[in-house]
Amino acid sequence: MDRFLSIEAFVTVAETQSFAEAARQMRISKSVITTRIQQLEEYVGAPLFHRSTRNVQLSEVGQAYLRDCVDLVNRTDELVDQMRELKGSLVGRLKVHALPGFVLGHMAAHLREFQEKYPDIVLELFVNDAVVDPIKAGVDCALQIFNPSSEELIGRQLFPVRRIFCASPDYLKHHGTPQHPRDLYEHRLGLYSGYPTRDRWVFHGANEKVVLDLKPVLLSNSVHLLEEYACEHAGIVCIPTLVAAAPILSGSLKLILPDWQLSSFWLSVVYPRTHRGGAKLKLFIESLLAKFSSEQPWDLALIEQGLMPRSLVE
Repeated sequence: MDRFLSIEAFVTVAETQSFAEAARQMRISKSVITTRIQQLEEYVGAPLFHRSTRNVQLSEVGQAYLRDCVDLVNRTDELVDQMRELKGSLVGRLKVHALPGFVLGHMAAHLREFQEKYPDIVLELFVNDAVVDPIKAGVDCALQIFNPSSEELIGRQLFPVRRIFCASPDYLKHHGTPQHPRDLYEHRLGLYSGYPTRDRWVFHGANEKVVLDLKPVLLSNSVHLLEEYACEHAGIVCIPTLVAAAPILSGSLKLILPDWQLSSFWLSVVYPRTHRGGAKLKLFIESLLAKFSSEQPWDLALIEQGLMPRSLVE
């Protein structure tokens, strides 16, 4: 029995609460995971899990030693990374979960730069609007607009995600341009389903704050679909500036209600407090902070043309 591999399997099953998911994350068969856990249980002379057809729960012994086992696996990974870093050849796989609204159109150049600097690090990018727990999802970090969901996670803010309402000139020509947030009630709306505030929308004007419950005719978890919907003259949409800036600057879309601001969300990199990415994850996070922590070009372009104020509402 390889005790370290068995302990690593134990930690992964405990974190995912699933033998099948642990096997998927470790890229081995479920039978191998089962064998390693059984060998470890035989070695310590006690069950580590209580198993049923529906779930897997830690036993008393498993609960008592999980933290130490997590620390052992993390420390081992860090030592290996440090040895490789000293040799100048960091290698391995880094799994990242990220929002398509950010990744598509803005991330590829950064990935190229990172891999030119660290050619032996394989990046596995999961592009999805779902909010995930990096531990249970088996990824090293997640790029998302939601705050960490537990004390086991750390969040590092990258940049504010500003949202604006926009529509095509053709749609506004035929249906009119809203002058006040309440005018939105008279229009077809396409809204993003993943914002933490759900249906409650708060508009901040110079001397007034307006709170509305907006009912869309199209609700989607894809900001790119909403952009295309607006470009098809179908209605007014609310999308982040990182997606809206290009069609607004080209004239395909027009920003409406420019004197009213919505609150901003922060895109953060979220990762486990006791992460196993080691030096690879640290380098990736540092590269993100260096690239994206200052004012973003998509916002600057709108600000410089007087279409959006520099100040933020959070």
